[in-house]
Amino acid sequence: MRIRTTIIATLFATMMQAQGVIDMHSHIITPEFMSALDKEGRLLDEGFPLPKWDAEAQLKWMDEAGIHTSVLTLAAPQPTSAKVVRATNEAAAKLKYEHPDRFRFCAALPLPDVDAAIEEARYALDVLSADGIKLATNVNGQYLGAPELDTLFSFLNERKAVVILHPHRPDPVNKQVMQQTPLAMQEYLSETTRAVSNMISRNVLARYNNIKVVVPHCGAYLPLAIPRMKSLTPVMQANKMVGEIDYEANLRTLYYDLAGTHSPEVIRMLLTITTPDHLLYGSDYPYVAPQVLKQSLARMKDYLSKEPDLTPYHEMILYKNAHQLFY
Repeated sequence: MRIRTTIIATLFATMMQAQGVIDMHSHIITPEFMSALDKEGRLLDEGFPLPKWDAEAQLKWMDEAGIHTSVLTLAAPQPTSAKVVRATNEAAAKLKYEHPDRFRFCAALPLPDVDAAIEEARYALDVLSADGIKLATNVNGQYLGAPELDTLFSFLNERKAVVILHPHRPDPVNKQVMQQTPLAMQEYLSETTRAVSNMISRNVLARYNNIKVVVPHCGAYLPLAIPRMKSLTPVMQANKMVGEIDYEANLRTLYYDLAGTHSPEVIRMLLTITTPDHLLYGSDYPYVAPQVLKQSLARMKDYLSKEPDLTPYHEMILYKNAHQLFY
């Protein structure tokens, strides 16, 4: 199942010539994954049903939308079984093997068991030719940035891994709040911001700076949160609540996909905390109707070609930055 890097590089070079869009945010939802969640009584863990998915339908949508390559990650919620995680990773690897110029994938890990997660990451990267790793904002209350995850980040740092983040249901969770405001409408943004802020406050990203971390959904609330964190750091330090924080070193490791409510204004806001070479297209397929996603991508192409300050970043956002991220 291993695919030689040189072959992949050649295929990506061909894709670059064709100027095909690279989608950094899409999800694989296999029947085995759904069955496992059903047996665990967790199909509605995230407060809404998981969408239907199959590879042929995604390829059809990609062809219609003009997307050359999609990066697959496991959807939320995180299955409790390491066996199910392995099966999903192998299913994604099989798709990459069958469609090497159309699919890439970032492997899921069986957290909160850190030792098992490191072993799965090693297997995924070395045997399955995974292109990176997907990490949930939290698994059973174990949040990114927690000290017990440092050994995992040390391993991923040695491998210079690409890590794609994705929000999951907060733990603990207020079920009444979930009913009033579904997670996808607000709490997912809070979860993403919380996880990245946790990592920054402990300099996780600065200490393991060979890792490239993709933040989903237009950076969530980070363009607002980062200035606030910086302004409050001296007060927190005076109260011995945090140590020295190297904001610049932490932020340099972060990339941002534009899945969700992208706009020229959102991109300009992101550029207050990052640089244009760290922005990536993302669709969030299959969580949004294909026709809506197609229209959304067309709208992005339109304003990237018309807004004078964003025009230089048109090809960067749609495919060049993603290509550089992996090579």
